[in-house]
Amino acid sequence: QVQLVESGGGSVQAGGSHGLSCAASEYTYSIYCMGWFRQTPGKEREGVATIDSDGSTSYADSVKGRFTISKDNAKNTLYLHMNSLKPEDTAVYYCAAASTVLAVSRPLLPGSYNGWGQGTQVTVSS
Repeated sequence: QVQLVESGGGSVQAGGSHGLSCAASEYTYSIYCMGWFRQTPGKEREGVATIDSDGSTSYADSVKGRFTISKDNAKNTLYLHMNSLKPEDTAVYYCAAASTVLAVSRPLLPGSYNGWGQGTQVTVSS
């Protein structure tokens, strides 16, 4: 199973930009979809942005126009660039990978993913 390691978490002022990276331990040819999810205390994990093997992307309504997901297959790395950050974007962000085809039809559903990183905290202050 692919191992995922996030990096780039930190603190940022509202309105600012920040980027996250996720390094995969192996070539992701067997991965149908990869994505970023986030979770705050007391809430369920939610899908933020995903990208499938063809490069098609999906975004949560709350981040559309502000966040951009991308990947570098040569480096086995997934990225999330976040602009116009808001305090409500504060969360632990998780990188995820799906080796099942379920993620193709339901990309923003956490249950579609079977590989997870350890998470990285992003804090947006007002």
